[in-house]
Amino acid sequence: MSTTTITSAAAATTAVAAALKTLLADSYALMAQTHLAHWNVEGPAFFQLHTAFQGHYEELFTAIDEIAERLRALDVLAPGGLATLAKLSKVHEFGTSAAPAKDFVAHLIEGHEHVVTSATAVRAAAGEAGDLETQDLAIGRIQTHQKTLWMLKSFLKNL
Repeated sequence: MSTTTITSAAAATTAVAAALKTLLADSYALMAQTHLAHWNVEGPAFFQLHTAFQGHYEELFTAIDEIAERLRALDVLAPGGLATLAKLSKVHEFGTSAAPAKDFVAHLIEGHEHVVTSATAVRAAAGEAGDLETQDLAIGRIQTHQKTLWMLKSFLKNL
C-alpha cells in the first residue's frame, strides 16, 4: 500500500469519524429533548404523547450506544459529557416553561430533521470512504427518524 493510499484512507476515516461525532451529539441532544417533552407534555393527548416520547427516547438511547461503539470500532474515541456534546450538536433546547403539546411535537420534529441531516452526512462520508458498515448504520438511523417524523407530523395535522 502506498503512502498516498494510506493518507487517503486516513482522511476518509477522519471524515467518517467527524460525521459520526456530530450524529452522536445530535442524537444525544434529541434524546434529552424528547425526555424533557415526555416529562412536561400536558393536555388531552398527554397519555399518547407521554408513551410515544418514552419509546422515542429509549430507542435513541440504544442508537447512541451503537453510534459510539461504531466510533470505537473505527479506533476513534467517542465524545462525551454534556458540555462537549452540546457544543457539537445543532439541536436546540426547548424551554422548561409550560407549552401546548403541539409545541413539544413541533420542536421534536425540528430535532429529528437535524438528526436526519447528520445521518445523511455520515452516509455520504462513509460512502466516499467505502465504509459499508457505517453507511448501513446511517441508513438505519435515517429510516428510523423519517418514520418518527412522519408520525409526529401526522399528529400535528388538522390541529
